[in-house]
Amino acid sequence: MKCVIMAILLSTATVWMCTPVIAHSVHYQVENRGVSVRVFFGENDPASYSAYDIFGPGDRLPHQKGRTDKNGFVSFLPDRQGQWVVKVYGESDHGMHGAQIEIKVNEGLFMDSFRKPLVAQYTKAFVGISILLAFFGAWSLVRTRRAGRKNRDSGGAEGP
Repeated sequence: MKCVIMAILLSTATVWMCTPVIAHSVHYQVENRGVSVRVFFGENDPASYSAYDIFGPGDRLPHQKGRTDKNGFVSFLPDRQGQWVVKVYGESDHGMHGAQIEIKVNEGLFMDSFRKPLVAQYTKAFVGISILLAFFGAWSLVRTRRAGRKNRDSGGAEGP
């Protein structure tokens, strides 16, 4: 009888000691799904560890928040189709920069298409136009000052 009670106690103690280990195990599954976005300042300058928010279709609260990895990648698994928005807040040596990427996800929860803002698509054109406008502004300023000096030097008073 003592042997039976001892066997029951030993088996109960063994099960009791092993149960927490089983309950705290971590399971995982690797799948070839999801959407990834690479964010960078220049070709060889990734937006490493930049903060981001991901919003699903119609969401007011972020679906996901975090930081990009060291290579500037953001990855997420959409749970429904529609227009998803990834907002990245990157900080470089000369200040804070942001990007907003709109991604269309299809029924199969794969990326259908994405859209960049107009400035991101035509950055070189915007920079070129800005430089031309800056030169024109400087030229106009110099021309106006010269005309003002000539006016002052010639007496400055013009009659009606």
